[in-house]
Amino acid sequence: MSIAERLSELGITLPTVVPPVASYVPAVSANGFVYTSGQLPMVDGAMPRTGKVGGEVSAEDAKADARQCALNALAAIEAEIGSLDRVTRIVKVVGFVASADGFTGQPGVVNGASDVLGEIFGDAGKHARSAVGVFELPLSAPVEVELVVAYA
Repeated sequence: MSIAERLSELGITLPTVVPPVASYVPAVSANGFVYTSGQLPMVDGAMPRTGKVGGEVSAEDAKADARQCALNALAAIEAEIGSLDRVTRIVKVVGFVASADGFTGQPGVVNGASDVLGEIFGDAGKHARSAVGVFELPLSAPVEVELVVAYA
């Protein structure tokens, strides 16, 4: 089954690539890997919510935001290499969570990205990961996610 067919089966439509908000490109490929820039949870050019997780943003909403970040990253990867069918492995996920004082649920938030990658890619979606709490993120985003994928 192609990744496009799998996305359709899951009811997922990849977004258009989010334009960079500064001096960088959304994704770069080198030596069989694609590295994405940090992806914010933008939807149709807008941030669905802003603030810190455990404060203005619930962990559940932030988990949905992390999922959107992963989908935005996949759109950037597809634009870089032409087809997600070329992805052989999700290698690494790095998630940054803008965290209110005392919030320690970063791993659960970043599961939003990890879970959707597993749904889409199956065993090839199993990856190494970091889930990091930070004070602030660009545009007051609650979550930012970057991916490293191997491709053929």
